[in-house]
Amino acid sequence: MRRHNARAEEEQSIDLTPMLDVVFIMLIFFIVTASFIKETGIEVNRPDALTAESKKNANILVAVNGNNEIWIDKRRIDVRAVRSNVERLRAENPEGAVVIQADEKATAETIIKVMDAAREAGVFDVSIATEE
Repeated sequence: MRRHNARAEEEQSIDLTPMLDVVFIMLIFFIVTASFIKETGIEVNRPDALTAESKKNANILVAVNGNNEIWIDKRRIDVRAVRSNVERLRAENPEGAVVIQADEKATAETIIKVMDAAREAGVFDVSIATEE
C-alpha cells in the first residue's frame, strides 16, 4: 500500500524545468534587445520651444550646463574629448542619435563645438533638447 502512495505522489508532481528554461530565455532576450540610455549626470534648465518634437533613438546624451561644462555618461569632460566619447558610444549603438541637453545660460560657442565634435565622430543626427 505504501508503494502505491509513493508512485501516486511521483505522478502528481509537476516538472518545473521547462518553465524555468523559458523564463531564462525570455530574460536573456529582454536584456539583449533592451536599449539602455546613458544619463549625462547633471540637470540642466532647457529652453522652451513651441515646435519641440519627440526624438527616437536618442541614446547619446551630452549635457552642457550654465558654466559651459560638458557632461557625458555622468562624467565631466573637456570639449576636446567629446569626439572620442561620442565615437565610443556610437560603437555601442550604431543607430543612436546625439541629443545635446544645453542649459539656457550655456553659450552658443560651446554648443556648436559639441555639435561639430559629434559630426566629426560620424553622427549627423544631432538635436538640442528643449522643454515643450
